[in-house]
This record gives sequence, structure tokens and C-alpha cells, in this order.
Amino acid sequence: MLHRFRARLNVDDFTSVNRRAFLRGLGASVLLTTSGGFFSRSVWGSPRFAADPFALGVASGDPAPDGFVIWTKVAPRPLERGGGMPGQAVEVDWMVAADDRMRRVVQKGIAIAHPELGHAVHVEIGGLEPARDYYYQFAIGSDQSPVGRGRTLPPAGAPVAQLRFGVAGCQRYEDGYFTAYRRLAEERFDFVFHYGDYIYERAVMRPGSRARPVIRVMPGDPEECYTLDDYRHRYSLYKLDPDLQAAHASAPFVMSYDDHEVVGNWAGDSPPRNSSREAFLLRRAAAFQAWYEHMPLRRAQMPHGPGILAYRRMVVGDLLAMNVLDTRLYRSPQACGGGTRANCTEALEPQRTMLGDAQERWLYDGFRSAHARWTLLAQQVPMMRNDRNPDPDIFAPNMDKWDGAVAARDRLLAAVENAKLANLIVVTGDRHSNWAAVLKKDFADERSATLGVEFVATSVTSLGDGFDINDRFRALMRQDPHIKFFNGQRGYVRHVVTPERWQADFQVLDKVSVPDGRMSTRRSFVVESGRLGLAGT
Repeated sequence: MLHRFRARLNVDDFTSVNRRAFLRGLGASVLLTTSGGFFSRSVWGSPRFAADPFALGVASGDPAPDGFVIWTKVAPRPLERGGGMPGQAVEVDWMVAADDRMRRVVQKGIAIAHPELGHAVHVEIGGLEPARDYYYQFAIGSDQSPVGRGRTLPPAGAPVAQLRFGVAGCQRYEDGYFTAYRRLAEERFDFVFHYGDYIYERAVMRPGSRARPVIRVMPGDPEECYTLDDYRHRYSLYKLDPDLQAAHASAPFVMSYDDHEVVGNWAGDSPPRNSSREAFLLRRAAAFQAWYEHMPLRRAQMPHGPGILAYRRMVVGDLLAMNVLDTRLYRSPQACGGGTRANCTEALEPQRTMLGDAQERWLYDGFRSAHARWTLLAQQVPMMRNDRNPDPDIFAPNMDKWDGAVAARDRLLAAVENAKLANLIVVTGDRHSNWAAVLKKDFADERSATLGVEFVATSVTSLGDGFDINDRFRALMRQDPHIKFFNGQRGYVRHVVTPERWQADFQVLDKVSVPDGRMSTRRSFVVESGRLGLAGT
């Protein structure tokens, strides 16, 4: 049983941003309400639930040397509006233990789940020992959540012999089963980087509505997501999946977002077709709030209306400096209207950006002050040059990727070269396929300097079972010799990092159209410290 602790969270300190500016953002978004204070103060006394209030599971995230975030969301009927909760706050007990049976409790307390945040709970745990496992649990009265595992990082600068982490994302519900997450949970990684597309905002697909099979049908008849309630419902539907819950409970997640958490291929403040800028910003504000409510994020990531601070840095001992990038919020509008375009001169404009001025400065300053052995860019869309047209006389990249902002990529790689970073690794998602490539100073010249290595992780389910490789992709790889590997199956990537080498294992499933697909290692690549290149194993 959890024991009550007198100290309460200071609700007015729930966000680390300036409170007045934050409330201005809330007023602009018209998403949250306040009643008698920052959040509602009416607390539901002696709550009783007809169903499990922790039906959406638990999660931890953003690990640090002294702690991590722990998350849950009180929702006894997750697919109903409001999650089956009244419009009142509720007290949630939490505790952290040194053992998975929750007997050696090291911290405990009470958090308030507020209706303004969909009864989500985010507790930032500190004061723990570095580089070790901890376990956590929530309770309301006699109702207890599952037990989750967190892990702290080594202190900055401390020697680290090995780090193991996973990369996953792109998990469209209708396209298959989340078996990859069950296998990922078995890995018990130090952490998992989720690159985005946690949900898909589009209207539900029904059998016969498209050429690709619909493997799982969403309950009800959800249309495309526009409002806060829409996005909340979609997250609840995904998070009810037991394999996804197992993955979150197995290790801390470092969360990012891509486009489908809001709307496909969005870029900065540019509205999608058939929408005004004002309407799009309201939609983005709803999407960001729902994302925050359902993810193990820190107060620093709480959105302010249609804005959010999602880029951040983690340092793992003396081994790794991990830069989590945001390639959506600050980018230029899609060049030439987006899509795959040949001869798009807009993509070459010098002012084009993927990160925005402030994020670029933050990143390049980090390059210059880096002291870790490896530098990691954890981001959303492929950085490598990637021709989509098999005709060797036509170069036609996709404008949604870094190919749509060539000058931005050139600036980043120039900053890498100027900072003399010896070991740059980029991990990416978005493509629904596995890729491995070297990043060239000049992609048009195969003999030019190699400045980094990029590993693109496939989807968990998006696009269904997939395939290994076909003639089209063989032809595309011949046109881009810096690309060394392609695979179109589903799964995740395991990364094992030591001071001497970085190994990426592409874990793939034979099928996601059945609940128990067979997992195997399709290919492994090794990068040796100080010798950027890809050696297959």
C-alpha cells in the first residue's frame, strides 16, 4: 500500500515557464480553464471507480542522473469524453522504490490530477542515485497502477562502459499489431527515443476503404482530429494497447513529435490546405496539449497555446551528448508546395531552415562545448540526400525532408566540421523503412569528407507488413552511393554504444498483420570511434 505524505505539489509551480506568459498562451488557445487559481482547486473526496482508473498504464521519461519523470493518466473509461472522470481534481499517491516489488521505498508523495490537463499526472523525481534502476507506482485509495521501471543516467563526465537504447515510432493503429513494442520491452533499454508519429490524426480507415488491408479497426467512428477532445480520444485508443503499455513501463522514453501528432506534413505556422492560419494554430494548440497530457514530459515541455519547447539536450556520462531536435515547429514552409519535386529551386534558397535561428544557435553552441565521445542528433525526418526518382537524369527529393532545406543541412554539417566533431551519429524516423547512410560534406561528390552517420528506424506498424527490398530501391541506392542499406520491414533499432564503437541492430518483424510476428536482426552496422563509416556485420 502507498502511504500518504503531507507535502503537496505546488500547483502554481507546475510549469517552469513564466506564469503570466503561460496564462496568456492559455487564453490564446482557449483550451484550459482556471477557476479560483491556476488550476481548479476542487478535489474529489474519497473517489470510487467502477473500472481501473489506470487503464492507460504508466510511463517514465527524460532521465537525468538524479531522476526522471513518472506519468499516468486517471481515466477509468478512457474512450468516453473526460475519460469517465468528473470535472474535479483527484489526489494520486506515488512512490519510487529500489526494487520491483516496491518494498524498499525511497520516495513517495501526492500529485494532483487536474481536469484542465485531462487528469494527467507528471511527477519530476529528483534526488536519486545515478546509473541505476528504480521502480514506481501510482495509487488512488485501494486502486493501484502497474509498476514501471525507470533508470537514471550516469553523471556528466563520468566514465561509461556501455549504453543501450532503442529508437521507434510511426505506429498507425489500423496497419498492424504493436508486437515490436512487446519485443522492445524485453530489451530493458537504458532509454528509448521515440521520434514521433505516436498517433495518426486522420479519419479512421475501415475494411475496403483503401488498397492496403485494415488490420485493426478503431472502436467507434472517429473522424479526423481537430479539437482537444478528438486528440485525447485518439491517444487513449492507442495507449490502451498492452504492448505499447509494456514498452513504456520497461524503460524511460525520450519523447519527440513529428507531423501526425498535429496534421500530416505540417511546417511551422503554415496552415494545411483548406485551413486558415488562425484555425491551424488553434488545432496545433489542441494537439500539443493532448501530446503533453499523454507523454512522460517535464514541466519545461508544457505547451503555451500553439507553442512548445521540445528541443533539449541529455548528457550520458563521458560517452554521449544527445540533442533532441524539433524539425517541425520552426521550419520554413514546404518548398514548391511540398511532396516529391524535381528541379525545385526554392529548396536551395539560403534562408530556408529546418530548426529556426534560436535552435540552430543552441545546437551549434552545444557542438563547440561538447566533451562526450559521441554526439547524437535525435530527430524526425531524414537528413541524408535521398533521390526519389529512379531515373538517373532526374533528381527529385521529398520537400518534407532535409532535402527541402539544403542550406539548413549545409549550415549544420559546416558547424559539425568547424567544431571538429569526430563522432556524429544521427537517428531518424518518418520513412516507414530502415536506412543507413553516411553524411557527406558534398553529397554530389562521393569522395568528399564524411561528417557523420545516419540510421533511420522503420515504423512500428505504418504501411503494414512491408517488404525487404525491391528493384526500385536498389536503383535508388545506386544513385545515392552514400546510402548503404535499405529495408522495408517493421520493427525498431537497437543501439549499443561504447567508447570504442557504435553498433546499430535493425530489428525487424516478418509480419505485423498477425499478433505474434517473428522478430529477427535484419542487419547490424558498426561505426568505430574516430573513423566515421559503416561496417556491416
